[in-house]
Amino acid sequence: MLRLPRLYAILDASCAPEISSLMAMAKALSDAGVTLLQYRNKSGNAREMLEAAEELKRILGTSVKLIMNDRADLAVMADFDGVHVGQDDLSPEGARKVIGPGRWLGVSTHNPEQVRVADSTSADYIAVGPVFATASKVKPDPVIGLEGVGRARALTRKPLVAIGGITRANCRSVIEAGADSVAVISDLVREPGKSAEEFLRILG
Repeated sequence: MLRLPRLYAILDASCAPEISSLMAMAKALSDAGVTLLQYRNKSGNAREMLEAAEELKRILGTSVKLIMNDRADLAVMADFDGVHVGQDDLSPEGARKVIGPGRWLGVSTHNPEQVRVADSTSADYIAVGPVFATASKVKPDPVIGLEGVGRARALTRKPLVAIGGITRANCRSVIEAGADSVAVISDLVREPGKSAEEFLRILG
């Protein structure tokens, strides 16, 4: 079974509008010890996303596992290690057909029923959240709390990634609630390298 690192960093294009600053952030995260990074761009066109993805691949090489948010086709074109799909994106099996058996497939869930469904697919890991209130989504799903993480843990043996409002102050409690990994966006933005180092130290 897949083993995920404790920290699942998400590089959101909206946090660094200039591609140079996005790449600098990615490099700082990698240098700090991040080994799993998702590239997320909810507003760019396919060409922009592919260019950024190819640059990420060039800069980070094989030292970091790279996951594409939403776009299975771009994950293949940029030679990323996997794709992550949400409830409103391509279905897990549809994504699997595009990426093939060798790449990682992650699925977002927000309640027990979605976790059960995701568990029956070929997804390699399941994300659940938002655990806490988050500013990273325009229309976030209802907060599930640490109890929601525990409920999700009881429903699947697949690696579980918790997401939503996770900070250095609360990340340990999320792991203790049953998550294998924590996905972080906002608390890595200001000082990516320093923040990532602190997360990794806290998470052990």
